[in-house]
Amino acid sequence: MARWRRGKLTGFLIFFQVLFIILFAAFVEYDTSADARFHPVARLRNTPTAGRSPAVDQRPGVRTVTAVNPQANVNDTAPTRSSTNNDTLVLESKQGNSGLGKRDVNSTMEDGPRYAVASATSKSGPTSPANAEPEPEPEGQETVRQMAVENDISKYYPMFQDVHVMIFIGFGFLMTFLKRYGYGSVGLNFLVASFVIQWAILMSGFVHMAENKGTIHLDIKGMLAADFAAAAILISFGAVLGKISPVQLIIMAFIEIAFFSVNEYIGVTLFKAVDVGGSMFVHTFGAYFGLTVSRVLWRKDIEESEKEGTNYHSDLFSMIGTIFLWLYWPSFNAALAPGDDQHRAVINTYLALAACCVITFAISSVVDSKGKISMVHIQNATLAGGVAVGTSADMMIHPWGALVIGTTAGILSTIGFTYITPFLTSKAAVHDTCGVNNLHGMPGILAAIAGAIAAAVASVDMYGNSLYQIFPARAPLDNTTDLLAINSMLSVSAGDGRSSGEQAGYQIAALATTLGMAIIGGILTGFILRIPFLDQPKDDALFEDDKFWNLPNGNSFVAVPMYEANITQGNMEATPQKPGKEAEAEAGAMDTKF
Repeated sequence: MARWRRGKLTGFLIFFQVLFIILFAAFVEYDTSADARFHPVARLRNTPTAGRSPAVDQRPGVRTVTAVNPQANVNDTAPTRSSTNNDTLVLESKQGNSGLGKRDVNSTMEDGPRYAVASATSKSGPTSPANAEPEPEPEGQETVRQMAVENDISKYYPMFQDVHVMIFIGFGFLMTFLKRYGYGSVGLNFLVASFVIQWAILMSGFVHMAENKGTIHLDIKGMLAADFAAAAILISFGAVLGKISPVQLIIMAFIEIAFFSVNEYIGVTLFKAVDVGGSMFVHTFGAYFGLTVSRVLWRKDIEESEKEGTNYHSDLFSMIGTIFLWLYWPSFNAALAPGDDQHRAVINTYLALAACCVITFAISSVVDSKGKISMVHIQNATLAGGVAVGTSADMMIHPWGALVIGTTAGILSTIGFTYITPFLTSKAAVHDTCGVNNLHGMPGILAAIAGAIAAAVASVDMYGNSLYQIFPARAPLDNTTDLLAINSMLSVSAGDGRSSGEQAGYQIAALATTLGMAIIGGILTGFILRIPFLDQPKDDALFEDDKFWNLPNGNSFVAVPMYEANITQGNMEATPQKPGKEAEAEAGAMDTKF
């Protein structure tokens, strides 16, 4: 029977991996658009510049690339700014009607070739030749030289790595609080995240296939988006932790990513809702998808299992995940925000997390009958501020607003663990292993409400013209005088001309759609996972590593006591390790003492 079960898992994994290889070979290519924009040697070498013929500098150590933006006004002039560093690409930009000189270089160039480019010159080698100065521009065609934005990889990779650590270490170790399910928590987290990032890249590309002309272009931002999708599935995993088999987990992840991608497409592309930290599209979706699956899979033996619990060591391991998540959460919320918006997102998340941590300790002591602090609150509720501020992280909510959001999230999450989780389990038959409703679900809804409020009060007086970068749908309609006036100072694409109230309404609509998609997808997935062939754990196999993992000391779980609480003396005394059956006999008693 064990061999048959192992064969099913192996078969599913091999099938999906081969499928991914085939689909990647058919559809996925490197996204070289960033290289084409900022290092356009091959593609733009022969492109004529406005008002003159293309010229390629043949001097040693210098390569010159010529490009053009038809919006540039060749009659405008501006001072010159250049770089003397070696191996630096320098773009010469015509100062024209786009008002490039009034904008920050990074925010101007990061989203693509929206700027006027006259030529690009790169110096290479340890030293530059004495005659390597560029030739003077023809009279009347002076240019503004601007440092080129580096390839996207250098900008996004540091925060991508932070998010990657959150996915594979933060989420994995956070779920190790179960005393008998540590291998499953970290190991299956590793498996499903690796599975999901491949499938998410494909699904995201498929829903945008029309605009991508049949090809999925993969870049660092696509990798970040895949990690965000993995976070949604890991949140759902937390709701069913210890209650589903690895085969069920893979099937759930495969189906959920399809619903996730469609929901994100509706919210971001059709509704043009703003959710920079993914609080709606990642946290809220993942939480209520997982909770719905848990409800469909509910059985009485799940609620009655005595193996669901913690001990001293498992709680310490779980705190490793908490600390990693808490430290890196600003990167999660800010990774895809541009320019100053990213800076603001880091600050707001940083403050919300700090306030949330402080208030969680306070409320944890208040709700405990003995006035003590509960580790489950510290492991989870301290992170709720990062979720709650996610939607509005890049908005002008002010530092005090971030503190208010973080404080509210900490109170809401702590009360949720104390009162709402037991109620859902006993009255609604919704068993939430990790408490994802308290950490991701309710704080995600709070984030959506805060984002809608911030969108409703957003104005040009508050944001300046950067309002149209944060809320693209609020930009004026195409071919209007308002859009022309804005583009005289800032390059902005035409939007839908929404008012602040309309944008807030779309924010709420995105939340409602997310909840609907999560619940519908969860119901469908739950019934599929009930197929007996998929080996859902029952009775003694619940919350237990032994069924799926080789464990130390043979094939049975042995709790190794490190410290035994001396209740009468009020201290901790070292207890020697006991071998074999003697340790097994004490395992149950030790599990209940910590």
